[in-house]
Amino acid sequence: MHIYLHKNDSICTNFGLFAQNEFYLHKTFATVFHTIIHPQTLNGQKLQNNHFYLIVQQITVRIIHKVQKIITIIMVAVATLGSHCSLQVLKGAKDEGLKTILVCEKKREKLYKRFPFIDELIIVDSFKEVLDQKCQSILEQNNAVLIPHGTLIAQMSSEEIESIKTPVFGNKWILRWESDREMKEKLMREASLPMPAPISDPKDIDKMVIVKRQGAAGGKGYFMAASPEQYHTKREQLISEGVLSEDETLYIQEYAAGVLAYLQFFYSPLKEELEFFGVDQRHESDIEGLARIPAEQQLKLTKVPSFNVIGNSPLVLRESLLEQVYEMGENFVEASKRIVSPGMNGPFCIEGVYDENAQFKSFEFSARIVAGSNIYMDGSPYYSLLFNENMSMGKRIAREIKTAVQSNQLDKITT
Repeated sequence: MHIYLHKNDSICTNFGLFAQNEFYLHKTFATVFHTIIHPQTLNGQKLQNNHFYLIVQQITVRIIHKVQKIITIIMVAVATLGSHCSLQVLKGAKDEGLKTILVCEKKREKLYKRFPFIDELIIVDSFKEVLDQKCQSILEQNNAVLIPHGTLIAQMSSEEIESIKTPVFGNKWILRWESDREMKEKLMREASLPMPAPISDPKDIDKMVIVKRQGAAGGKGYFMAASPEQYHTKREQLISEGVLSEDETLYIQEYAAGVLAYLQFFYSPLKEELEFFGVDQRHESDIEGLARIPAEQQLKLTKVPSFNVIGNSPLVLRESLLEQVYEMGENFVEASKRIVSPGMNGPFCIEGVYDENAQFKSFEFSARIVAGSNIYMDGSPYYSLLFNENMSMGKRIAREIKTAVQSNQLDKITT
């Protein structure tokens, strides 16, 4: 593991070191104002009283307090793993004036060095090195807050994630509930989310189902089946291709047809308020490509189609659907508070489809920022209704961290 610093990082570091000596800061301002304006004279004229000097003192104190707040913010860093949505997260943090740190695999070092808003790269051979004491110490020295995303869940077990000593934005305990299909289903039921029916045993398959892996696999290894025979045939094929392992636990769910909609939210524990961020759709290969092949040729294919996510595109809902969207988001937040304290803080996503009657069925949730938020790096249509500025999800996370630091409530938004 080694560290790469961008040139602009030294400015932040030096300013932070200067800021650590609060007495020196006060003394510096007092000296400056005493030199500029002596309490007894102004442009060579005697003052009859100290009224003007008292005003200057008050202004000085206010300036000192504001500078202290700025310094406190500068001395907090945002860190994340170099994948998924890291560019959006760190760009948003830099826009909010926070130091940015990327834990970067060596094979992607060249890519991430292109972006000047990344102040520091911690180069590793594997993302699991973030668990090592050396990496943890670097993050601790920088007062870093770690932003979790899908790669963290895909690369590490729940036990490993929960052992991270660096403060994790949001609720690291709820990530276990995202990774485990049975726990996920329990939380979704607690939130009264409308769901496709689960199938507990392959022999009970009598209609179209989708078979999923545990955790954040990005759709790779998912497959569809309409009978027990199809299930076993496709499962064995994927095992022989090395996509699935022999002992891998799979989750079977009734297939819900309709318009895909991934509903993105942000819950602020500081304001105790839910925000609807936006909607995306995911493009999966090679299942989407099959639609361009005539049915006659499709029937001759023997390959099991993949649902591997390649990219995302934006979607805007009919306004009449928004009331239910907010209701589902609020129900999920409240259910999370009851089941997995401190609840669903920060960004999350409820994932599903709208059927022919515009009724939503949710088949998944993600308890952290999703890659679909990358399409709104300059802000989403729905956030433009809440903020009079461009606001990405990465910037919204950074704004919450900055607000928490200023109000001494960082422990309220991290675990």
